Amino acid sequence: MPRKSVLVTGANGYIGSAVCRAFVRAGWQVFGLVRRLDAAGGLEADEITPIVGSLSDLSFLDSLFDHTKTFEVIVGCTEPPDYASHFHEAMAMFRRVAEVSNSSHVRPLVLWTSGCKDYGTTAVDGDPDLGPHTEVSPLNTPAVLSARATYSLKVLEQTDLFDATVLRPTNVFGYSSSYYGVIFEYAAKVVANGAKSLRIADVDPRSIMHAMHVDDCAEAYVALAEHGDRAAVFGQCFNISASEYETAEAVAEALAREYGLSSGAEFVAGSENSGNPSMAPALLPLLGFSQWVGSDKIRDVTGWTDRRPLFSQNLSVYRRSYEAAVRAGHEDIARIQGRQEFIKSALQNQ
Repeated sequence: MPRKSVLVTGANGYIGSAVCRAFVRAGWQVFGLVRRLDAAGGLEADEITPIVGSLSDLSFLDSLFDHTKTFEVIVGCTEPPDYASHFHEAMAMFRRVAEVSNSSHVRPLVLWTSGCKDYGTTAVDGDPDLGPHTEVSPLNTPAVLSARATYSLKVLEQTDLFDATVLRPTNVFGYSSSYYGVIFEYAAKVVANGAKSLRIADVDPRSIMHAMHVDDCAEAYVALAEHGDRAAVFGQCFNISASEYETAEAVAEALAREYGLSSGAEFVAGSENSGNPSMAPALLPLLGFSQWVGSDKIRDVTGWTDRRPLFSQNLSVYRRSYEAAVRAGHEDIARIQGRQEFIKSALQNQ
């Protein structure tokens, strides 16, 4: 029996590579689109077939169709700064792949990645008005992400050649740790400066940090792709989140214990942080963007659930994994640092 095929864009990115590996584990034939030939080897090591090309030049599709002309699923896992141009180029490519698949009587399901920050923030832990963001919550997107939130929903309008679903995952951690790596970097800097406490400036300790392991996130993509009733999946949005959230205080206290800071964690005003290393630009949005994200919908529809420990519950393991990625010169480290600089610049220019 022939295996089903999936094409993943941004296959060497943090979420994209995890999604590729999850589909491999599920028995799919996985093709990963990357822009550079030197990124192909990493995909091959994970039993993923690399396709080298750019969305701005679709001539690479000839090499893709040499492998197969039918794709049951196409996954979009990229988020460049110029989101509008990227979206239009991606849709042109998706439509071409869908046309070829349609000619063999296969209608692809497109899983398009947006993010839970499309909703904006919620109240902090313990607030009487606290409630989770669900798929019916209004969008209150930060300006820096407004293009993503706007264009992601436009994929649902593409109904002639493929079915589409929008996914809104929370922040993810694990391995090279995505944006969570900056948390380790800050704690290490505090220790190097000889401090006895981990000082967190201008953050409410009750701020909700709702994140999950990247492997759990990737398994949610597979759960949607393999769901037997596509009518229950396409044309909709699905949040992906852990079953529990953490607070900035819980994460900071676990971090202080891990790094041997005898005075624990302190939450202070920025003016009280003299003598301590400055917080990295990406740390404040991580710790201070309070958001509880409900994922009952995907759990009820597909049966998916998260399995990995929360960040604070398994911090030592996640730290060692991140440090190993840094020593190995993992390309995610430089990519995330570049993304952090883009966010910092965008926030300063608002």
